[in-house]
Parts: sequence; C-alpha cells; structure tokens
Amino acid sequence: MTDTDMKKSASRFKLPFSVKIEPRVDDPPKWFSPMLSVIAVVFALLIGALVIWLGGGEPWKAYAHIARYSFGSVGVLSDTMVKAIPLMLVGLACSLAFRMKLWNIGAEGQFYLGAFGASMIVLLPVLPEDAPKWLFIITMIISGMLFGALWGFIPGFLKAKYNVNEIISTLMMNYIAIEWNNYFIYAVWSEGGFQMSRMFQRNAWLPRFSDLGKTIPFFRGLTTHMGLLFAIIAAVILWWILAKSQWGYEIRLIGDNPRAAEYAGVSIKKNVVLVMMLSGALAGLAGMSEITGVVHRLQGAISPGYGYTGIIIAWLAKLNPLAVILVSILFGALILAGREVQPSGIPTLIQGVIIVALIASDYFLRNRVSITRRMEE
Repeated sequence: MTDTDMKKSASRFKLPFSVKIEPRVDDPPKWFSPMLSVIAVVFALLIGALVIWLGGGEPWKAYAHIARYSFGSVGVLSDTMVKAIPLMLVGLACSLAFRMKLWNIGAEGQFYLGAFGASMIVLLPVLPEDAPKWLFIITMIISGMLFGALWGFIPGFLKAKYNVNEIISTLMMNYIAIEWNNYFIYAVWSEGGFQMSRMFQRNAWLPRFSDLGKTIPFFRGLTTHMGLLFAIIAAVILWWILAKSQWGYEIRLIGDNPRAAEYAGVSIKKNVVLVMMLSGALAGLAGMSEITGVVHRLQGAISPGYGYTGIIIAWLAKLNPLAVILVSILFGALILAGREVQPSGIPTLIQGVIIVALIASDYFLRNRVSITRRMEE
C-alpha cells in the first residue's frame, strides 16, 4: 500500500468533529459549578450501583432501601437530621476556612475538643448538678466553642507566624485531640473503669423535639435536638459575614488574590488566625451538640469521621453556607442508611467517589472544552 493510500485510509477513520481544550479567559456561568456538583453525585451513585451489582445485589432496590430508611417517614427523617446536625456545623467550619484557601483538615480534632470542653462543664464540675438547663446549655456552648477555637488557633498562629503548612499541622492535631480525650475517658473521668464517663444529668442534655410530645403529639418520638437550631443560625450568620460584611470581603479577597489583599492593606496574618479560630469554634460547637444532644456522656466513638466528611460537604456545597445545610442532610442519610445496606461500605465508597469527582471537576472550571465540526477536505 502506498503512502497516499494509507493517508486516504486513515482519513476515512477520522471523527467528524474535533475536541479542543484551552484555559478559560473568563469565569464560567453561575450554573456551571452547581451542575458539576450534581454530575459528581450522579457519577458516584453510578459507581456505587456498579459495585452493588458486582456483589450480587440489585442497585435500584438498594437505593430505594436507603431512601426509605432515611426519608421514608417523619421518624426516620428525624434520625437523619440527628446525623446531619454535626455535619452541618463541621461543613460550615470547613467552608469558612476553604473560602480563604486555608486548608483546615483539623475539624475532626476540633470536634473532639469541643465535646471535651462541653463535657468538662458537667464532669469537673463547673456548675452544680441542679443548675438550670438554660445555664448548662449556654455554658457548654461557650466552653465547646472556646476549646474548638483554641484547637484552630494553634495551627492558625503557626501558619501566620512561621508559615507552617496548615494541612500537616491540623491533620496531626486530630490525633492529639483524640488521645487527649482518651486520657480523660480511660482514666480521669472513667466510670467504673469502663471506656466512658458517667451519664450527664438530664438538665445538661440539649432539648429534643420529643420533649414537646406531651403538648404537641406530632413531636412524640422525634430524636432531632436543639443542635439543628444552632446549625441553621450559624449558617445564616456565616452567609451574612461572607456575603455582606467588610470582614467577609477581606476573607474572599485574600482567598482570591492575596497580593491584591496585601496591597489594599488587609492584614493577612490576622485574618489567618481569626478564620482558623472561628472555623475551629464551629467544629467545636458540632462536638458540643453531639455530646449533649445524642451521646450524653464523654466517650471515644463519638464521631464516624464527621470532620473529614465535612470537607466533602464543603466542596459539594461550593463553600456556600446555606447549601451546606442541604448537602449535610444528604450525607446524614448516607451515614444513617449505611447500616442497612450490604455491602456495608457502599455509603463510604459513594462519599469517596464524590470527592474524587469534585476534584476532577475543578479541571473543567479552569479549562473550556470546545467541540467543532471538521471541514471536509
């Protein structure tokens, strides 16, 4: 075959269009980023369905089962919200830090320190056992947020003062926080040598919807607690800070263009510390709400990885505090229904695929794909 014949043969197999990838010179449409988030979730569900099918299961029935055990009735929806509450708060914590391109991977440790700070009010004790419920709640909120803020201050200060990588410092501090709690759980506050503290008295519990069941029958048996109110209020305040306040403008400016922020006279070091402290305080509030609204004692297994899941939630919500609330409900459903699905690791697999898909989708935010029809030669 001659060279001419080979070229003619190759040309017959060419696609009728060409694909070109080039860097974006302008911002993508506002709808494009949320659409990529939806595609990431759908892709993760398809991968999960494939794994279920390969394991001999029926994907459609499995997902219907997840939906039924997460949203099928008011009771299970209430249980879903209980799982979603700490995710909302740690998702907000991560969203705030990420908005300034501070990679706070320490929400898990800040969560544990917030739980410790709240527990301390009962177990030292700071307040007498017969103190009114409202005083316990306010004091435990303050203590939990302060301990979380402290755990955020340390890596924030190291970043601002010595430019220590916050990914490494916050990640390492997660392990320190867990072992700190374990010392008090196994030794100082251990109940009879067991791996937990004594049960908190009831006036140190967050109110639940079920507490209103005597006067409002609809709320009977509902496990959702007051932490939901904390999360909604925190989301609204954080949205206002980021979207409407001068400080929020500084946070966004530093995240988008640190050089421009410095030129404009914005103190980057001060904001690094403040943002990390507020991020830690939100994660600490999550620990406080979980320990006082669900567990009612200090023990080791109080988090199935809430702090790490909050990272996925923040990215899926595109760092929008109000969207964090909705995305957290979806992940709360995955956590709750995980015990009902076989293989049991499917919800965790779906979470992992979502974060991988979100990271990959950033490529399309930075680059534009154009498809053009080939002209016939």
